[in-house]
Amino acid sequence: MDLYKTDGEFLETAEHFANVEVANNEEVKLDDRTRYLAILACSMGAMGKEEFKVVLDEALSKGVDPVAIKEVVYQSVDYLGLARTREFLEITNDIMINHKIHLPLASQKTVTCEDRFEKGLEKQVAFFGPQMKENVNKSIINRWLAANCFGDYYTRSGLSDREREMITFCFLLAQGGCEAQLMGHSLGNFNVGNDKDFMMRVILNLVPYIGYPRSLNAINILNKVAESVSK
Repeated sequence: MDLYKTDGEFLETAEHFANVEVANNEEVKLDDRTRYLAILACSMGAMGKEEFKVVLDEALSKGVDPVAIKEVVYQSVDYLGLARTREFLEITNDIMINHKIHLPLASQKTVTCEDRFEKGLEKQVAFFGPQMKENVNKSIINRWLAANCFGDYYTRSGLSDREREMITFCFLLAQGGCEAQLMGHSLGNFNVGNDKDFMMRVILNLVPYIGYPRSLNAINILNKVAESVSK
């Protein structure tokens, strides 16, 4: 169904807010790559498949790197699970093929089965501190976090550490119910160089896509973590 025919007035209002009022506001402005990666991650977290299609098509048309986009989709499996990621991967492939992008893209893998745990733990320590070396021995899921979440995905090229931690924040805030994890990854963002002003810009760019309640929750958490760090 063509929503521009059935609901043109609504779309004009909603899209003007997202693409003009928010996107062009100097107080919250982000570069195109960052903005689109954040919105794509947010759309996945919110299970917004139709909006993901619209934004992905626009991002590719504006020259956002297909490798970076694919890495967002791949990393989502750690926070959304394969049951939700698979469908977004299929959507991404269909749209990339429509844009004449040859698949598969070049591999971004940098670890082996033998060193994925070690390299993943190195990432965790860099993001969250030396206590991660002790935490990893507390349970099997902590070991999986090191080897699978961080070892298999955060070690990949295609996105910087700052971008990876930013999109994780977006996956979490868009889902809702992940406040504890959002606090941890607020700190992780600060530790990799994404300061409070930058993260606030990210959240405010997502308001049109996830609404005010989850945006305000994320702002409150970000402020609390920033305050605790500054003490």
